[in-house]
Amino acid sequence: MTPPAAPVPVPASMGTVTTSVPSRLDRLPWSRWHWMIVIGLGTVWILDGLEVTTVGNIASRLSEDGSGLSISSAQVTGVAAALYVAGACAGALFFGWLTDRYGRKKLFMVTLVVYLAATAMTALSFDAWWFFTFRFLTGFGIGGEYAAINSAIDELIPAKFRGRVDLIINGSYWLGAVGGALLSIVMLNTDIFPKDLGWRLTFALGVVLGLVVLLVRRHVPESPRWQFIHGRGEEADELVASVERDIEREKGRPLPPAEGEITIEQRKSIGFGLIARTVFRRYPKRAVLGLSLFIGQAFLYNAITFGFGAILTTFYDVPSGGTGYYFAVIAAGNFIGPLLLGKLFDTVGRKVMISSTYVLSGLLLFGTAWLFGQGSLTAASLTACWCVVLFFASAGASSAYLTVSEIFPMETRAMAIAFFYALGTAAGGISGPLVFADLTASGVVGDTVLAFQIGAALMCAAGLVAAFLAVDAEGRSLEDIAAPLSTASSGTSRKTA
Repeated sequence: MTPPAAPVPVPASMGTVTTSVPSRLDRLPWSRWHWMIVIGLGTVWILDGLEVTTVGNIASRLSEDGSGLSISSAQVTGVAAALYVAGACAGALFFGWLTDRYGRKKLFMVTLVVYLAATAMTALSFDAWWFFTFRFLTGFGIGGEYAAINSAIDELIPAKFRGRVDLIINGSYWLGAVGGALLSIVMLNTDIFPKDLGWRLTFALGVVLGLVVLLVRRHVPESPRWQFIHGRGEEADELVASVERDIEREKGRPLPPAEGEITIEQRKSIGFGLIARTVFRRYPKRAVLGLSLFIGQAFLYNAITFGFGAILTTFYDVPSGGTGYYFAVIAAGNFIGPLLLGKLFDTVGRKVMISSTYVLSGLLLFGTAWLFGQGSLTAASLTACWCVVLFFASAGASSAYLTVSEIFPMETRAMAIAFFYALGTAAGGISGPLVFADLTASGVVGDTVLAFQIGAALMCAAGLVAAFLAVDAEGRSLEDIAAPLSTASSGTSRKTA
């Protein structure tokens, strides 16, 4: 018989509160208020997609004489890409800790400002070291966004919609990728913009779009779940009550009564050591699951998509100004996947959908690698194969963020997202671009086939892990999936928020 896990100590309590806030949020029908959250928080993924895709597609232009930078294409898709991902890992950990400590709203405003400032400075790059520095800082801001926003979204969206909304929001990265691919076509056209100006204006446009998002985001509230745990129970109750009144006016009918309360010992902060002990001592299988999902998707995406333009130009003689057309098609397939499959993660279930999307995309990638190695593909047919692979892989990759944001306790949520994103992405996202840039730059077909096969193998392995360890979280409240660390013990005196 397995002995029970040792209890995880918690910090001193500020007081005990009984609240129905979680059940009140989960029983809300979809409304304009939820759309405001989706638009205010989710649109930054579009900026991330725009950012990464643009850099990949302008790599060849940056390396040309007259671009204003002394840099090679391999440095852009290799060193700069790896630094961007390294910055994202560092930013996720740093801002993830601050998000759990100081709240979701403060940090998703700060991280967006960091991203905007770094992107603006990238547009002013005059030397390779400057470009590398601000690619790192841009990633630093984006990594913080992943932690702050995913935690906020899952805590504000009702349980029955959480899976599809999270997947579609994370998948919206690829809407930005479509825009980035098409934008690069215009910006690389020297009949319109000089070589040393077009790529700079591309980054400047990202800043403009980010400022619009910042204006919308001002209206997104703090997470009531975070508020009642951190000694602000009255604010949480008032916020939810105002939302309920607005939704009742919008729908023209009263809301059904909320069922269920939770008693919490309120605390100002949770230490990093406690978070680590909770994740690895209390939930070791879930930790293995999260790490597997992130490593699989990070290697496939960061290794392969960062170098897709190089594959087209190296093996199929596609001009650098034309790679954007191909990538726009691939990016569209990536967004359609979560859009069409997202609902199934709430109905068919997490375990079946996560495991099947990972394994299927891996098997399809193995098939693509074989066809590529046989010389059976053209630029167009390779793009078609990638569309099919990434239709499923995108839904699976988005579910990795959903998984780690809902299977750990409330107090650890942002830090858990940050940790698994950082560790998984460091394993696949930093080494991936560095290795893949060398493999594609060699011009040897077998080297690129090997890169495809590594990504495919890791996706299949992650899918098999999910088949055994994924949590049936569909339709369940976050507090039911993983009880908050601050849940009060029985017999403790209570006050109601």
